Amino acid sequence: MHNDIVPTLLEKIKNEFSEQTINSQKLKSAFSLLRNRKATYKNVNEFAIEIGEILANVLGSNISIDILPDGKMYFNIADRLLNETLKNNYDLISNFAIDVQEQLNKEAAIKIKGQKPDFNQDRVNGLVNKISAAEDFDTVKWVLGEPIVNFSQSVVDDVIKANVDFHAKSGLRPRINRTLVGHACDWCKSLAGSFDYYDLPDDIYRRHERCKCIVEYKPGDGRKQNVWSKVWADPQKQQKIQARKNINLRKDE
Repeated sequence: MHNDIVPTLLEKIKNEFSEQTINSQKLKSAFSLLRNRKATYKNVNEFAIEIGEILANVLGSNISIDILPDGKMYFNIADRLLNETLKNNYDLISNFAIDVQEQLNKEAAIKIKGQKPDFNQDRVNGLVNKISAAEDFDTVKWVLGEPIVNFSQSVVDDVIKANVDFHAKSGLRPRINRTLVGHACDWCKSLAGSFDYYDLPDDIYRRHERCKCIVEYKPGDGRKQNVWSKVWADPQKQQKIQARKNINLRKDE
């Protein structure tokens, strides 16, 4: 029977992660932009990448074949480690993204709270299953690298989707921008551009491994009317005003 390595390992990972995030200049810069009301989804994406890379580095430096029982990442170990650390990433990134979304909403005179997406449990389960399926940890340790960063970026995409969908249901007409970063592949190039909510490509929120493309949403860019203005308190108000004017005109004839 093996000793339970998870509690001690998790504590060490949490401490190192906390120390590195506190000292990160990129994260400090992101929070500064947020405080000064200058943050955009580009900054949120950079925030997510930094959080993801820090966690990937901490996991990679603390988990090796030497400390694992029989040199294998058993399911119960992977399940507890990844669920707790990735849930923490989700909380950090989604909360920051929602703060930015609410600032963008205010700039667009939209009186609505930021929407928080559900934690993507299926995605985490996929990583857990992948890393626990191999007999030799060294053959799957790559799962603790780029896929962790990719998961962290996907949290931003999920936040955008949740808010865009809610805004569309509220009567707005959102536009989504997807910008290429680096040497983009043909698939990413096909998704680049600015799209109306009702013409979004099916894969607009998807990203392949190592994809750093930026999905952005700025409320108000594609809006036809300001549904939050007083004019819309009574949809027939303008018709009533015009009808009264017509009556007055006839009286004067």
